[in-house]
Amino acid sequence: MPEIIDTPAISAATQAFLESEQPLLINGEWVTGGTGGDLDIINPATGESIATVPGAGQTEVDAAVAAAREAFDRGPWRTMGATARAELLLKLADLVEQNMQILSELEVLCTGMPMTNAANLAPIIARDWLRYYAGWPTKISGETLAQDPFPVPGMERFLMTRKEPVGVAAQIVPWNFPLGMTIMKLGPALAAGCTVVLKPDEHTPLSALFLGRLIQQAGFPAGVINIIPGHGHIAGAALAEHNDVDKISFTGSTEVGKKIIEAAKGNLKKVTLELGGKSPFIVMPDADLNKTIPMAVQQGYFLQSQNCVCPSRMLVHKDVYNQFVDGLAAGADSLMIGPGLNPETTLGPLVSARQLERVQGYVQSGKDEGAQLITGGDQLDRPGNFMRPAVFADANRDMRIVREEIFGPVLSVIKLETDDIDEILVQANDTEYGLNGSVWTENIGTAMRISAGVRSGIVGINAHTMSDINGGLGGYKQSGWGREMGEESLHAYLETKTIMMHY
Repeated sequence: MPEIIDTPAISAATQAFLESEQPLLINGEWVTGGTGGDLDIINPATGESIATVPGAGQTEVDAAVAAAREAFDRGPWRTMGATARAELLLKLADLVEQNMQILSELEVLCTGMPMTNAANLAPIIARDWLRYYAGWPTKISGETLAQDPFPVPGMERFLMTRKEPVGVAAQIVPWNFPLGMTIMKLGPALAAGCTVVLKPDEHTPLSALFLGRLIQQAGFPAGVINIIPGHGHIAGAALAEHNDVDKISFTGSTEVGKKIIEAAKGNLKKVTLELGGKSPFIVMPDADLNKTIPMAVQQGYFLQSQNCVCPSRMLVHKDVYNQFVDGLAAGADSLMIGPGLNPETTLGPLVSARQLERVQGYVQSGKDEGAQLITGGDQLDRPGNFMRPAVFADANRDMRIVREEIFGPVLSVIKLETDDIDEILVQANDTEYGLNGSVWTENIGTAMRISAGVRSGIVGINAHTMSDINGGLGGYKQSGWGREMGEESLHAYLETKTIMMHY
C-alpha cells in the first residue's frame, strides 16, 4: 500500500484563525474560558496540537440554554417572519461558499479526512443543505379540518391546526463529519423557528466555531444559535438533563444514545437519535463487479470507515465470492495513505490515538476468532494515527468484527451459500442495527425483493450512500429514533396545535 508523507501548507487565512483565540459563542458574545476544562485539539495526521478551545461546563451550558430560552420566548426571533428566517439561512449559505477553503482545511486538520474525496465536499454540502432548508420556513403550515356537526344545536365550530416550533433545541454533533452534521441539525431547527445550543465534539470543534463567526456576519439575533464545545460526559450530559431544553438531537454511538434517553426523562424532552450501524452490502451472483467492487472500496473506506452507514458487513454470493474478495483486497491496497491535506491521499488517519487503539483491538479479535486477514490491519510506524485498511474473509455472525460497529477501516466478507432470497434476508437482518444497506444485482425483481426486505432506514440498489438531503437519514432497531434530513427532519422541531373555535 503506497504511503504519502508530504503535507502541503494550509492557507494564511486558516493559519490566522488557528492562531486566534477560540472562545465560546453564547448569546451573541464570544466567551473566553470554560469550566469544563480546556480542549487540546490534535491533528490526527501528526499527533501535534493545533489549537486550544475552552470546554463548556455546567456554567456555560446554563448560560447558553438561558440565552436560547430568552431568544425563543421574548427575542425578535419569535416574531420574525418566515421569509426573514429564510433570508438569514441564505446569507449564511453564501458566507459558507465564500469561506470554503478555510472550512475544508479545518475539517482536514481536525478529522484527518482526505481533502479530495471528503473535506472538499463538506462546505459544498453545508452550503447546499442551508439553501435547501431556507426553502422550508415559508412552507410550514397547518390545516383547516373537516368536523362533524356539534351535538348541541347552535354551537357551530371551526377547526384548524398550527405548526409551532418546539422551543430550545440542544444539538450534539459527532466528530466524523462535523461541518456536515452541524448543518444537518441546524438547518431544520432554524427553519422551524427553534433556537439552538450546539455542542460540537471535543475533538473537532473548529469548523463549528468558525461557522459561529459566519452566523454573526449573517445577522442572526443574539441567543438564537449558541456554540459550546465540550466533553460529552460534561456538557453533553448537562444538555440532555437540562429542564429548559425542549428537544435534543444526538448523533453518535448507540451506547451513548441510550444514556441520552435516560437523561432526557426529567422533563420528557423530545429526542432524535441517529446512532450506530452495521450495514449489509449484499452482492448477488449477477452483480456487475466492475462497478460493485470499486464502490465497495470507495464507500467501505470513506472517512477511514468512520461513518455510521459504512458497509462493513459484505454478504457475497458464493459464485462471485473469490473474485470479489480479490478485487476488494486489491482496491484496499491501492489506497494512498497519508495526511488529508495532500491531494493524492485517499485514506487519512483515524481521528485519535484512542480510536486507533480501539480499531486495532478489533483487528486482533478478528484474527483470534478465526477470520482470514487478507490484507492490511497493521498500524503504520510513523507519526499520526495511521493504519492499513483491512479486509477479512471467511467471517461469520459469531465474530465481533461482524456483530459490532468498529468505526475504522476494517471490512468483513461473509460468503452467501444460498440462492434463497428469504434466507439471504435473514442473514442481512441478523444485526441489532438497521441504519443502511444495499443490494448489488442486475435483476430488478431481486433488487426490489431484497430492498423491501432489508430492515433499515436506507437501502440502496446498486448504490450505498448516506441518502440525500431530500430523503431521510435514520434507522430501525438500535440505529436510532426519528430522521435527519428531508421534510421529515422538520417534524422533530415542530409541535402540532389544534385550535377549535365555536361561533
